[in-house]
Amino acid sequence: MKPGRQNVDSSDLYERKVGGHKLYSHAVVAPIGRCVFISGQLARDVKGNIVGRGDMRTQLRQVGENLKTALRAAGGSLDDVVKITTYATDLDEFFKHVDLRAEYFGKALPASTAVQVARLSHPDFLVEIEAMAVIAA
Repeated sequence: MKPGRQNVDSSDLYERKVGGHKLYSHAVVAPIGRCVFISGQLARDVKGNIVGRGDMRTQLRQVGENLKTALRAAGGSLDDVVKITTYATDLDEFFKHVDLRAEYFGKALPASTAVQVARLSHPDFLVEIEAMAVIAA
């Protein structure tokens, strides 16, 4: 965890775990720094091709890599993420892949919201994740 950053939980709030993985912090206190807002990332490669049609796991990996790339371009890393919002077309399928979520966000354990949607911007997309990060000044 980054210096000055504090993940806040309370014994008065339910701690969500799936497959032994704690999924999020109820609150994250971030040090003063540069705020980075990352647009929802989809499973597109650098050429714009859709990756992993019909495969949530493959799409989640591509989305995670796209988030890492966007953060790196802003001078940060996944460790700087304080909040994510996930939009999935099938939350039951999404929660089968919490190990990938832990791989990308487990160290930072950002605050998180996940919602099921009827459709994303193209019918072949299964998941989209937007993020907020604070990069130490």
